[in-house]
Amino acid sequence: MRRVNVIGVGMTKFTSPKAMRPYTEMGLEAARDALMDAGIDYGEVQHAYVGWVYADSCAGQKVLYDMGMTGIPIFNVNNNCSTGSNALYLARQAVATGVVECALALGFEQMSPGALGVVFSDRPIPMFTFFEKLWAFTPPVPGAAPAAQLFAGAGLEHQQKYGTKDETFAKISVKARKHARYNERAIFREQLTVEEVLASPPQAPPLTRLQCCPPTCGAAAAVVCSDEFASKHGIENPVYIAAQSMVTDFSTTFEGESPMRIVGYDLTAAAAKAVYEEAGIGPEDVDVVELHDCFTANELITYEGLGLTPEGTAEKFIEDGDNTYGGKYVINPSGGLLSKGHPLGATGLAQCAELVWQLRGEAGVRQVEGARVGLQHNIGLGGCCVVGLYRRN
Repeated sequence: MRRVNVIGVGMTKFTSPKAMRPYTEMGLEAARDALMDAGIDYGEVQHAYVGWVYADSCAGQKVLYDMGMTGIPIFNVNNNCSTGSNALYLARQAVATGVVECALALGFEQMSPGALGVVFSDRPIPMFTFFEKLWAFTPPVPGAAPAAQLFAGAGLEHQQKYGTKDETFAKISVKARKHARYNERAIFREQLTVEEVLASPPQAPPLTRLQCCPPTCGAAAAVVCSDEFASKHGIENPVYIAAQSMVTDFSTTFEGESPMRIVGYDLTAAAAKAVYEEAGIGPEDVDVVELHDCFTANELITYEGLGLTPEGTAEKFIEDGDNTYGGKYVINPSGGLLSKGHPLGATGLAQCAELVWQLRGEAGVRQVEGARVGLQHNIGLGGCCVVGLYRRN
């Protein structure tokens, strides 16, 4: 397995679905920016891996043909919210195994307003078992978005086990907005208070609307390559992916009436363990984290799943300020999904872009001082979790 470098990243500004910006335009912008950042031409890309959830088949070709019709393999990827990281995982694998010297990973999403729902009602629903198991723990909440109910269940379980307060979840939204105020690509940058978060319309307990990520549109991309390719192009000391793990559900996902397991706690823990072992370092060595905060409850349980704090201590972790500037880690300096937005196919690659900027020292006002190790966590129910560790010497 060869070392794989990230030599170029690109990301659009995330927008509301009401902006009606087509995925073709967004995807093309992100891909071009990533190639420009890398300083290479599209003709040097040997494979492309393109992720999206809500588009017709071969959407990847539709976007990249405007870059050039070079005959390269274009792989279309769809694995719910982890789609962008799936594309990156495959691109890294192609370079690491020597299949190609340079690959492009691209993710985009043109979403519709409103909560996620079932698209095809005339065939088996992949998520049905997840909800069936959730309702064994807590009854359905009329009018609440399905995804919100899943992650709210995880929050309730954490409260029952450890006494976590509603205010603690709300503090995550406040932190997200504080970070997002310095991110020009984030959709929500207005500052919030804990009182405002808790007073927003209730969804499924303990979540309120301001603790749920919005459906947004956008695109992000990354160019990955071998050491030889980077050297040939005069790229010195690039950010590289030191380790990466992709995990799907275990049998434990549906055991014991545990919403935390249903939303991927065991996947997160297993992927993180594999990444730390592969990289030869531990969570204590991480400086900056971009994790999947689709709901505040998921950010909180993910602190523990990634080993950033021991099980049952996430509330103290937040109270001590260890999830922001001046603490042990800076988590989601981009503002995360809660503030930056969550265009499903783009999210994983947007996380990649933020970490690359941080490790290069190019994040501007939101720069994490001295950042050399970055951790990425991206999860999609149904299910799949990708954890990656980035380094720069």
